[in-house]
Amino acid sequence: MASKKDVIRVDLPDSEIPKQWYNIVADMPNKPAPYFHPGTKQPIGPADMQAIFPMELIMQEMSADRYIDIPDEVRDLYRQYRPTPLFRARGLEKALGTPARIYYKYEGGNATGSHKLNTALAQAYYNKQAGLKRIATETGAGQWGSAMSMATNHFGLDCTVYMVKVSYEQKPYRRSLMETFGATVHASPSPLTHAGQAVLDEHPHSTGSLGIAISEAVEDAATHGDTNYCLGSVLNHVCLHQTVIGQEAKKQLASIDEYPDVVFACVGGGSNFSGMSFPFLQDKFKGGKVRCVAVEPEACPTLTRGTYAFDYSDVAHLAPISKMYTLGADFVPAGIHAGGLRYHGDSPLVSQLFHEGIIEAQAYEQIPVFDAAVQFARTEGIVPAPESSHAIRAAIDEALRCKESGESKVILFNLSGNGYFDMTAYDMYFHHTMKDSKVSDASIAQGLKGLPVFG
Repeated sequence: MASKKDVIRVDLPDSEIPKQWYNIVADMPNKPAPYFHPGTKQPIGPADMQAIFPMELIMQEMSADRYIDIPDEVRDLYRQYRPTPLFRARGLEKALGTPARIYYKYEGGNATGSHKLNTALAQAYYNKQAGLKRIATETGAGQWGSAMSMATNHFGLDCTVYMVKVSYEQKPYRRSLMETFGATVHASPSPLTHAGQAVLDEHPHSTGSLGIAISEAVEDAATHGDTNYCLGSVLNHVCLHQTVIGQEAKKQLASIDEYPDVVFACVGGGSNFSGMSFPFLQDKFKGGKVRCVAVEPEACPTLTRGTYAFDYSDVAHLAPISKMYTLGADFVPAGIHAGGLRYHGDSPLVSQLFHEGIIEAQAYEQIPVFDAAVQFARTEGIVPAPESSHAIRAAIDEALRCKESGESKVILFNLSGNGYFDMTAYDMYFHHTMKDSKVSDASIAQGLKGLPVFG
């Protein structure tokens, strides 16, 4: 066993890649609410979802089995970049002067630069097995679109990506990366779908949102028989696939006789937070004391200022209605650089866990997040994605509280992606043209006016 006093990096052999995904539904004190059809407002079952998903993913979405086997072909592909390393942030600890021990799991070392590949490979595999020819999807900052483009290329599927317009313009090299893997990328809202055109008719200069891009991708899939829809976050099966992250982290920490007091991860839709925290929450359900904290932007404060209610998943009301913390499907957040966190809702599972007091949430404005990102880059040598930098901000603040109190806590966070395609954002930060953006109560109230009405 390695000494925790000396460790800088903890690796596992590829034989330790998890053989199963962990399904938190099996251990939750209360089971999730059903999904409802956006048109009939009636509960939906597997048959209702077959227009856009393969049956295997639908069954995973609705499963209460504790573990679901990872197909050998998917696990073999994981071996190209998994297990991912766990680092101790010794440089950051020294700079902060904290007695806390800070660890981070680095998911940004694969070809697409983020954790999204964990579910992209699985979803592409199941769609290929089901005989589909093309995938339609959306992307915010571009990490998910990049991952889906690479995964579909591997399995010989075509891929169409609707990229939120503000990110399409801010991050041209993300667009180029998707095109390198063979994807066709459209700025959303686009004139190519009824959903996109409807937004453009009302708001010709719309910067877009994930809710709009989802509508376009779902419409595309539902109107083409050879095409299915894939989502990079929010849904249960996506959170499921990401649990390889937390399972590996637990083994890595155990190998140096460590266990976290607190786990941080950013949250937009909830996939990377779920992937890191759910395996630790399994311990909490058995009496463990670990705190798991979701960190979001003040510009899109879904958990910290949203409402827990049934809401549409997209602007055009094509996707299922789910119970979640939401700012309203019509809510369009400011064009912050953490594009992957600009979704009006959150994972139903993450939302329920927060509502029941099992997890916590914090929100930050953009400039303090980039303050933390730069400090991390200068002390640890990795430029983090703006999304991941929210978790870094929270981890730094926790470490500074430990400095004040003298507590020697173990802090773990998920560094879910690198920021090497986000240098435009860093350039704005260094030239002081970046602005904070805190949403008003009035904007939230306006967004919530469109919640679905039942009965």
